[in-house]
Amino acid sequence: MSDVRNVIIIGGGPAGYTAALYSARANLQPLVIEGFNWGGQLMITSDVENYPGYADGVMGPAMMQDFRRQAERFGAEFLTDDVTRVDFSERPFRVYVSNDEFLADSIIVSTGASARQLGLDSELRLQGRGVSYCATCDASFFRDKVVAVIGGGDSALEEATFISRFASKVYLVHRREEFRASPIMVDRARADEKIEFVLNKTVEEVLGDPKVTGMRLRDTVTGETSDIETDGFFVAIGHDPNTALFLDQLDHEADTGYLVTKGKSTETNIPGVFAAGDVQDHTYRQAVTAAGSGCVAALDAERFLSAERHAALTTAGS
Repeated sequence: MSDVRNVIIIGGGPAGYTAALYSARANLQPLVIEGFNWGGQLMITSDVENYPGYADGVMGPAMMQDFRRQAERFGAEFLTDDVTRVDFSERPFRVYVSNDEFLADSIIVSTGASARQLGLDSELRLQGRGVSYCATCDASFFRDKVVAVIGGGDSALEEATFISRFASKVYLVHRREEFRASPIMVDRARADEKIEFVLNKTVEEVLGDPKVTGMRLRDTVTGETSDIETDGFFVAIGHDPNTALFLDQLDHEADTGYLVTKGKSTETNIPGVFAAGDVQDHTYRQAVTAAGSGCVAALDAERFLSAERHAALTTAGS
């Protein structure tokens, strides 16, 4: 059985590393079980130009390395492995990595979310080279360019409308004629002269080497294929929070799986367990908001632990 730590942070991305930085500077000596896929979605992002402090932009992986190194400088300990099980039923909390058990008085869950992908080899190969999953992050790179947006929900319609502020033309590709998106979002996109609807089509391949030059589509009615030239390729078919480990113990949205936190805090339904970043945020999904949430989680955890220790001292002295 391990020594009981002040805090264990599960997940290594902007939220987890910021939580590690703040809790390490508060002398909580955090253990960060960052996972094999540490760094989160920033690891498949090329240029990041909208994070404060990087005036000339930065590569996503380089930024995550900076975050990690800063937390490590103040004493955060890292384990590059995946958590396989948790037990939040009693204190101290238990976190398992295979057969190894780690104990802590508080937990910060920052496992993030994963963008849904089409599952194409060409999509994977061209990630960060014209393939993107975040219009807010990358639309400005395609000023006066031709861009495709794939999807039929509110996210796809919203991203297409946002990208049209920058791109010269946006192809909105959807596999059906009907949309899951709300009628108002569809009407807004149809009213945009830059957006062309490409319906009853699925993507067979993203074209280009070393960067995106187009896409190959298959007609779902006729089966015929056709190519369209594009400079960018945005996949907007949703995100999935990485919450499978916690669904039987932490409150979450039934339809999406995102963890639920209380008010403006990062508190979950279990005192001492906090959630930060995209694992509980399906609205903004930005590195800067995730980092801010990680800061809040560390402060919440520190105050929780301080209050408990104060209560224990008061009880002992009475």
